[in-house]
Amino acid sequence: MRLEFRWSRLEAFSALEIHRIIKARESVFVVEQRCPYQETDDMDIHAWHLSVCLKGELAAYARVVDPGIKYHQPSIGRVMTLKNFRKMRIGHQLMEEAIRFTEQKFPNRGIKIGAQVHLQKFYGSFGFQPVGEPYDDDGIPHLDMVRESISAA
Repeated sequence: MRLEFRWSRLEAFSALEIHRIIKARESVFVVEQRCPYQETDDMDIHAWHLSVCLKGELAAYARVVDPGIKYHQPSIGRVMTLKNFRKMRIGHQLMEEAIRFTEQKFPNRGIKIGAQVHLQKFYGSFGFQPVGEPYDDDGIPHLDMVRESISAA
């Protein structure tokens, strides 16, 4: 399985590329999770977007929000694998690439995420540790988690 990883800022996408990403994000975060909210937000403008394709088809996606926008640290979010690709463990490769990129782009800053509580073990496997108490985010329990920078560890 040969995955194609592509990092872009919002302004670098073609209209068709951004349509494909927004449609996929809405299908996962709004429709599948039955969570009506404004999925596309202003953080998209201040983020690096990772598209993961398999044979030309969007399979997974994540974004890295610049430090100082959502949190003091850079933040990985909107982590998703599309339904047809979930049994391929692409999510692990997606997170490995997102962490690699974030640590390279923003060295010595650490990474903070707002994780869905049921995914705590998944994110924990990448070195993220819970901070604070669980909270409700649009009807879904979340937990902030931090991965310290390698030099801070």
